[in-house]
Amino acid sequence: MERESFRELVVEALDSLPEQFRERLENIVVVIEDWPHPAQLAGLGIRRRRDLLGLYEGVPLTKRSVWHPIELPDKITIFQKPIEMRCRSDKEMMARIQDTVRHEIAHYFGISDKRLREIRAIREGR
Repeated sequence: MERESFRELVVEALDSLPEQFRERLENIVVVIEDWPHPAQLAGLGIRRRRDLLGLYEGVPLTKRSVWHPIELPDKITIFQKPIEMRCRSDKEMMARIQDTVRHEIAHYFGISDKRLREIRAIREGR
């Protein structure tokens, strides 16, 4: 998929977030990269670059205080090539991008991977 088309899907995913979440997003940038860098993988203990679809880098809102210094923006990176490898259609691509964007936004709000798995299990009736 062309980068611009992929970017449009990421923007749509961000725009589809509920307003109460969108309005609380501050000092955060969302970027698209083809693949994760080796340092990003190593920091997470991930061996295969195709296994990482997105990454939140920053200080979650739940870890901040009034004393939290002003810093560079938090960063969410969406990795295009690993997502493309998992999808066979544009519809599947949009769903995967939405899921990845929401997952990384959840980290911004301080929700752990463990809690996200629990939420997904409840939602899926497991």
